[in-house]
Amino acid sequence: MQGKARKIVQAILYETIAVLCVAPVLSWAFDAGMAHSTVLSLILSAVALAWNMFYNWAFEYWEARQAQRQRTLWRRFLHALGFEGGLVLILLPVVAGWLQISLWAALLTNLALFVFFFGYAFVFQWAFDRVFDVPDSAREPA
Repeated sequence: MQGKARKIVQAILYETIAVLCVAPVLSWAFDAGMAHSTVLSLILSAVALAWNMFYNWAFEYWEARQAQRQRTLWRRFLHALGFEGGLVLILLPVVAGWLQISLWAALLTNLALFVFFFGYAFVFQWAFDRVFDVPDSAREPA
């Protein structure tokens, strides 16, 4: 699977699994109720979905122009770090506003989510590439 179809399937699958993991944890951690936490998870997911589409497009654009195009462990690490680090900053005001907590508390919350999602992004992307193969941008030119 390549192109837009790959990006759409990848992003939707990633975010669906993320909502299923995050909503119950937010509900428990903030005693906010499952409905409130699920709505927040869906908002976070929608923002993350847009970020995912943009970030992966930009990453693959960059990747396709590299002399070494193979997805090494280091490249996967940088991919996950860039994606999750950018997302932490983007979501900071959303989390603070929705949970009615300080920016500092929101940062700590986002960093806790970052720890989970950093590993999740790495494992998910590896598994996705194993199931659907790597994108053309990660293939050596013939």
